[in-house]
Amino acid sequence: MNKVILMGRLTRDPEVRYSQGASQTAVARFSIAVDRRFKREGEPDADFFNCTAFGKQAEFIERYMRKGIKVVVCGRVQNDNYTNKEGQMVYSVRIMVDEIEFAESKSSQQGGDNGGYVPMQNTAPVAAGEGFMNIPDGIEELPFN
Repeated sequence: MNKVILMGRLTRDPEVRYSQGASQTAVARFSIAVDRRFKREGEPDADFFNCTAFGKQAEFIERYMRKGIKVVVCGRVQNDNYTNKEGQMVYSVRIMVDEIEFAESKSSQQGGDNGGYVPMQNTAPVAAGEGFMNIPDGIEELPFN
């Protein structure tokens, strides 16, 4: 089984290109920085992973992902080895993305790190008919007595 789940921040804006041919397929390339759980003096605080996504996932990434956004990536590890100009073999890996999701609220991404709390604007319920009431936007918990 080859499955990896990573949570980290995009280190740069994704680079998206489209394949040539009859049916163009989006290909998104990006990297994420994943903080190390245990940090030792003199060692890096994070590991960096190159990622690639295709099709609808790549289009989603192109539209919504930017440098600094915290994401969760699910996929598989693939060898990305090559021979450089000097004839030396260079070993690396790439994460082939199957799924990607936001790992924090939009307000946290914009610097207002309040744990995802959104203050309520209008808390008065509005009757919607048939015995139900519309719930105003921004309410995360309902008080039941």
